[in-house]
Amino acid sequence: MASDWKKDEGTAGDFVLTAGKWFGNEQDDRGIQTSQDARFYAVSADMGATFSNEGKSLVLQFSAKHEQKLDCGGGYIKLMPSSLDQKTFSGDSPYAVMFGPDICGSSTKRVHAIFTDKTGKNLLTKKTIPCETDELTHVYTLIVHPNNTYAVLVDNEVRESGDLEDHWDFLPPREIRDPDASKPEDWDDRARIPDETDVKPEGWDAIPETITDPEATKPEDWDDEDDGEWEAPTVPNPEFKGAWRQKTIENPAYKGAWSAPMIPNPEYVADDMLYLQKDLRYVGFELWQVKSGSIFDNVLVTDDVEYAKTFAEKTWGASRDAEKAMFEAAKKNQQEEDDAEAKRLADEAAESGIDEDEFGDDYDDFETPKDEL
Repeated sequence: MASDWKKDEGTAGDFVLTAGKWFGNEQDDRGIQTSQDARFYAVSADMGATFSNEGKSLVLQFSAKHEQKLDCGGGYIKLMPSSLDQKTFSGDSPYAVMFGPDICGSSTKRVHAIFTDKTGKNLLTKKTIPCETDELTHVYTLIVHPNNTYAVLVDNEVRESGDLEDHWDFLPPREIRDPDASKPEDWDDRARIPDETDVKPEGWDAIPETITDPEATKPEDWDDEDDGEWEAPTVPNPEFKGAWRQKTIENPAYKGAWSAPMIPNPEYVADDMLYLQKDLRYVGFELWQVKSGSIFDNVLVTDDVEYAKTFAEKTWGASRDAEKAMFEAAKKNQQEEDDAEAKRLADEAAESGIDEDEFGDDYDDFETPKDEL
C-alpha cells in the first residue's frame, strides 16, 4: 500500500512495476522501481498477522538494483510493528529493523543495519559494511539468531557477522573507568625532563640582538647642524642565538600517561534477549532518492536461514548471468551510439569550417560586416 506521505507537498514519488533495462527474465524479474527524481517514497505491505521471532532466527532479505547508477539515495527496507498506519507511513514512523544499502557521494557507501531497542532508540551498527555500487541486481540478507549473533550477507556471501552486543550499543559497556580513582602522587607522566647538566653559558644574555653596522659610513653630504648627529644603522648580530633553552633528556622515571583503571560497570546488566522483536507486522520501503531508478524485488521475511539462501539462488542467482550479459550488451551498444554521434558532429564541424587557404593573401583583410555581428 502506498503512503500519502509528502503527497500534499508534491514531493511524493511513485513506484512502477518493471524489470528495468536489463534482466534475466522480463516477467520474473519485475520489481517496484522509483520513477521520479528528488522524491520521497513510502510503500508497505501487511504480512497478515503480528508475529515474534522469539526462540528462532529472523531473516530479512530483498534484492536491489540501482540501474540509474545511484549517486545519492537510500535502498533499504524496514520491518515495522502492528501499530503502523500504512496510509501515513513516513520517515517518522517507528520501526523495528532498517536494513539495506545507502549511497551518497564518495563518503557513504554502506549497508545500514539499524535496530530499535526496548527504549525506542535507533541503534546503528558500529561496523562499516560496504555495499555494492554497480548497476546490477544484488541480494541483501540480514540474519539475527536467538543466541544474540547476526550475519549480513550480500549475494549470499557473509560480509559481516558477530555478536549483537559487540556491534551495537544495546547495553552500557561492561567496564568503565573508575570515577573515584586519582593519579598517585608519585606518578611521573613526563616523557622528557630538563638536562640538569646543561647550563647556560656565561655571557649568553649579554649578547645583543643587533649591533651597529661596522661597514656603515657617514654620508659625505650629511650636515650635523641640519640633519642632527649621525648614527650608524644597526644590523642583526651574527653572534646572537636567541633565548637560551635548556636541553631535555628522556625521563628514566616515566610511567606513561595515567588513566583510571577499569572496573565493572554497575549499570551493565546482561541481556540474552537482545535479538528479540516481539511485534512485527509490516514490511516496507521508505526512502529518499535524488536520482530515481532503483528496483526492489524478492522481499522475504522468514525464520529459515537455508530457505532464504535457496530462495536467493532461485531468484537472483537464476537471472544473474543473463542480466549481466544484457547489461554489458546495452553498454556496448550505447558506447557505439555515442562514438557514432561524436563522429557525426566532428564531420559536420569539419564540413562547415572555413579553410584559410581558400582566401590566399586576402584572408587577413576579410572582415565580418558589423550588421552581421
